[in-house]
Amino acid sequence: MSETDAIRRHDPRVRGFASDNYAGAHPEVLAALALANGGHQIAYGEDQYTEHLQEVFRSHFGPTAEAFPVFNGTGANVVALQAVTERWGAVICAASAHINVDECGAPERVGGLKLLTVPTPHGKLTPELIDREAWGWDDEHRAQPQVVSIAQTTELGTCYTPEEIREICDHAHERGMKVHLDGSRAANAAATLGVPLRAFTTDAGVDLLSFGGTKNGLLFGECVVVLNPGAVKAMKHLRKLSMQLASKMRFVSVQFEALLAGDLWLRSASHANAMAARLAEGARAVDGVEVLHPVESNAVFARLPREVSERLQKRYRFYFWDEAAGDVRWMCSFDTTEDDVDAFTALVKEEMARG
Repeated sequence: MSETDAIRRHDPRVRGFASDNYAGAHPEVLAALALANGGHQIAYGEDQYTEHLQEVFRSHFGPTAEAFPVFNGTGANVVALQAVTERWGAVICAASAHINVDECGAPERVGGLKLLTVPTPHGKLTPELIDREAWGWDDEHRAQPQVVSIAQTTELGTCYTPEEIREICDHAHERGMKVHLDGSRAANAAATLGVPLRAFTTDAGVDLLSFGGTKNGLLFGECVVVLNPGAVKAMKHLRKLSMQLASKMRFVSVQFEALLAGDLWLRSASHANAMAARLAEGARAVDGVEVLHPVESNAVFARLPREVSERLQKRYRFYFWDEAAGDVRWMCSFDTTEDDVDAFTALVKEEMARG
């Protein structure tokens, strides 16, 4: 007898470079989910897996870290930013930030925040760029800058060094602002930099972060991680209010245990980064293809003729990043293979030769 009446409705041989979200769940994560299944556990985070998860996160981020599992990255960012702002608060971020570009206005409409955006080179803020919007605290007509939000890696695939983040944190704290880090791909940054996760978070002065799992092999789930308990308020209530409290939280928590208790997080991120480096090398070797940003994670941004990209998309899914310029983004994941990359770059060369 079949164990399920569900039918496989996709071809698992199909590959793409659109997003690391396209990849399935890592087998070790699926095994952990099966391990957590069966029997009854207390709902809404009072289960044994979520309790143990605190120890797992503290091993990476220090003894004051507290993890709050949520469903998704947008939810993590909205909950985190609400926790460090008042009703009249504003958040300074890069114009390319995910919270500004890719969250359908959720931080502003759901979180009630004002985003103060700054154009940046390669997606990275600096103290000087922050100061373009870090003013007007006595002006009752202006939303008050209360938080600086940075992404690691950035939305353009680049990495801040720990020293750069420390400089940003010191600068923000001196002005009475807190620092949030969108770490949906923090594992990729740690792999690139060759440092522990806490080196560019806790040790650099970050107050709280959104830590990603889905882009690194989880089935679903992210975590808001409070690093500075004195900087936040009412996290439990905000998570529930924002519809991010999972009833069967053990199935989110056990995935993060599988990811972080050993080295799965680093193995998967390192592999994805290596595949992106291979893809960038292959793309640069093709006449007429321009790689636009330093490749410091699992993302490659490229410029090539639009008609070529449209032909490539018939075989491999990927997204245009800038429709007007014809810029595209190619993403690698934990299950991208060298054969995947080599087949794609061969097709890029073939299509570019067609003109």
